[in-house]
Amino acid sequence: MRKETSPPLPPLPSSTDALDTVPDTSSPAYATRHPVTRAFDIFASAVTRWTGSPVAFGLAVISIVVWAVTGPVFHYSENWQLVINTGTTIVTFIMVFLIQQSQNKDSVALHLKLNELLASHRSADNHLIGIEDASEEELRRLAAAYLRKAAGADEAPVANASS
Repeated sequence: MRKETSPPLPPLPSSTDALDTVPDTSSPAYATRHPVTRAFDIFASAVTRWTGSPVAFGLAVISIVVWAVTGPVFHYSENWQLVINTGTTIVTFIMVFLIQQSQNKDSVALHLKLNELLASHRSADNHLIGIEDASEEELRRLAAAYLRKAAGADEAPVANASS
């Protein structure tokens, strides 16, 4: 049985520094120093922490219990149902943006920690630093190359990606 090897992947375009190891700070993952952005970040972090607390959960449960108990008073009318429906829709809509802001910040922090680990380990492929900014196609090609490497069919993949 003949073992086929594929040609090495061509280097992926990069928008990083001359060493191809530092992610481009124009990436949407990196926050700007604009005062409104910073204020929103602080607000989103505080709200996300508070809404994830037992107190916030307790208040939500109490609100639902109060709403349910008032059902017979309002004869389970459409307006009574509309109150909880509208309230939960508004809260959900706003929370999506606040939680996403916190998730983006956490994601950047995690990537920076992983980048530090990659940069500090001599045998690690430093070209993977900043890979989170690569296109989906580039990530798929790189994943395929690593799968081939794990199967023993290819040498080390070329990971020069950070678009």
